[in-house]
Amino acid sequence: MVEFSLALSDDQTELRDWVHGFAADVVRPAAAEWDAREETPWPVIQEAARNGLYGFEFLAQCWSDPTGISINLANEELFWGDAGIGMSIFGTTLAVAAIYGSGTPDQMVEWLPQCYGDADDPKLGAFATTEPQAGSDVGAMRTRARYDEATDEWVLDGQKAYITNGGIANVHVVTAVVDPELGSRGQAAFVVPPGTKGLEGAKKLRKLGLRASHTADVFLDDVRVPGSCLLGGKDKLDERLARAREGTSSSGQAAMRTFEISRPTVGAQALGIARAAYEYALDYAKDRVAFGRPIIENQAIAFALADMRTEIDAARLLVWRASWMGRTNQPFTAAEGSMSKLKAGEVAVAVTDKAVQILGGAGYVTDHPVERWSRDAKIYTIFEGTSEIQRLVIARAISGVRIR
Repeated sequence: MVEFSLALSDDQTELRDWVHGFAADVVRPAAAEWDAREETPWPVIQEAARNGLYGFEFLAQCWSDPTGISINLANEELFWGDAGIGMSIFGTTLAVAAIYGSGTPDQMVEWLPQCYGDADDPKLGAFATTEPQAGSDVGAMRTRARYDEATDEWVLDGQKAYITNGGIANVHVVTAVVDPELGSRGQAAFVVPPGTKGLEGAKKLRKLGLRASHTADVFLDDVRVPGSCLLGGKDKLDERLARAREGTSSSGQAAMRTFEISRPTVGAQALGIARAAYEYALDYAKDRVAFGRPIIENQAIAFALADMRTEIDAARLLVWRASWMGRTNQPFTAAEGSMSKLKAGEVAVAVTDKAVQILGGAGYVTDHPVERWSRDAKIYTIFEGTSEIQRLVIARAISGVRIR
């Protein structure tokens, strides 16, 4: 019988410590500067590539972990260093995951390396799916893709919104509607190669948090890509569309599973921010003297810190559980992936807010990083599925009712 254990393996511990060292030595010292500049931290990305932290080989190493936890250990540590820089490094993963999940072997060989470039000339990837009128409502997507049989090309037209690395990426993966009558079942994903005419990124959006990470709208005007850029290939798409037109029910669990597997990773990022704020507030409370004693000796402060640590650890257990379930093909009968992202995102907001409060006036100024962590945390209740959407997914899963 296999013993139950939450202890990390030697490989997992080594990975965690390695990424933590990079976050502490390289990311944290640069965090305030790149947050203030609101620019993509190319020197840090290049350093990550030279250290082996930015590249498909690193992701493959994490994904090979049979427990599913390694990728989230890496995310938590890197985002402990800084969320904006962390997203600049890990944002490419979204495009890579789409290619890896839906692409053919030939497509993976061709496009995965181009998402990263190399240590001397690092590149970025972008996954473009959200639209101005189609965020949580994926069925409202308006970007269209039509097949030009004469040239064996797909022609893409539309607009994408709030895209990480949008417009500056070497490789864009774009979702589009190929059959509007089929709703969300009539969509497909396409690789847009570097330098393709008609794809333009708008000006970088100025944001509350994650300021070092590039976010922009992307416009597609008569963007022509070779037929080979349809992820999975046309035969597979035609078969899927035919089944949809015949009314054959698709696997709701399979569709749900895609999101459930990815959401724990987002939760791990939120945990990194929360842990950073908790640790800083704890150290501050031990050193800050008011009314003749360290403020941690006051129950109000000590209990707040106790709650912060408890909530962080509880959220991490949900993230690890969902990661393990996804890696070992366990059914997400209660939307456990959404649970992990919901909990971790809301914990990050609550913990960073408490950290600012514990520091008082010091927490409100940029001399201390807790104000930045508070700004960074908020997005985790919004992107990759808002907290409301997570609750909707969970409610539907546990009730079996189509709750609206």
